[in-house]
Amino acid sequence: MTKVQAKIAKSPNGISLKIQDYQTLTKFRLSMMVVFSAAMGYILAAPILMWAELLKLCFGGFLLSGAASAFNQILEREYDRLMDRTSNRPLAAGRMEVSEAVFAAGLMSLGGLAILATFNSLTALIGAISLLSYAFVYTPMKRTSSLAVLVGAFPGAFPPLIGWVAVTGTLSPEALALFGIQFMWQFPHFWAIAWVSFEDYAKAGFYLLPSKGGRDRNTAFQCLFYALLLIPVSLFLFVMGITGLISAVIVGLAGVIFAGLAFNLYIKLDRKSALMLMFGSFIYLPVALIALVIDKV
Repeated sequence: MTKVQAKIAKSPNGISLKIQDYQTLTKFRLSMMVVFSAAMGYILAAPILMWAELLKLCFGGFLLSGAASAFNQILEREYDRLMDRTSNRPLAAGRMEVSEAVFAAGLMSLGGLAILATFNSLTALIGAISLLSYAFVYTPMKRTSSLAVLVGAFPGAFPPLIGWVAVTGTLSPEALALFGIQFMWQFPHFWAIAWVSFEDYAKAGFYLLPSKGGRDRNTAFQCLFYALLLIPVSLFLFVMGITGLISAVIVGLAGVIFAGLAFNLYIKLDRKSALMLMFGSFIYLPVALIALVIDKV
């Protein structure tokens, strides 16, 4: 740490800035979404809700997600400086030393995995695979192939699976159904973000849209394809008898609306339509998971 950094860190404003930097390093909002998905999986699986165990799962999941985000920023710090949306991240802006970020990421990794291991070994194993695949496979692959989105969809869909396995200790069909919902959802979700931020991503050499033409009808078609596929996948839990008709109607209707936004992008091929799909994806997942949990309860 330089003298200037040390002086800033000791000031009241410096402490506040340090907290903000760690929120950014752990991608706080994204990590909370991970925690939310894991919690929904846990509640769906649990015959009796044990709040202490649920809070423990949430804390372990947050640490693991925060560690993955930190490793992502460590590896991409040079590229983050090139993009408007990431240039003010603590490592990209030079407010945090790489050694500090590595130490924090390592500590969070060990802590998160240790907590998940208290449930069962399979939960910890899935958590470890999620961390390693996101940080060390998906992250470097983003600059070499659009298939990075497919690779990243696996760790991105693990949270509800982890929540279910933490209760049952098994990879049951119900757990895989939850995984399938979040897996299919990620393709239109992430491609909508990549469409909206296409120029910014291009500055760092990230070309993540599935079509060589970038923002074209082929990309929009693939968004629509996965949004449509999400509808039957989201109804598997109803078919299995885990949830009831009310959630099936809500989830099905939400899926139709989400697919409608993807179809709108397919027709118009403009940034506004991509923005609508992106915000629709932010709404769809919590609505679907909450509906499933409320109906099960």
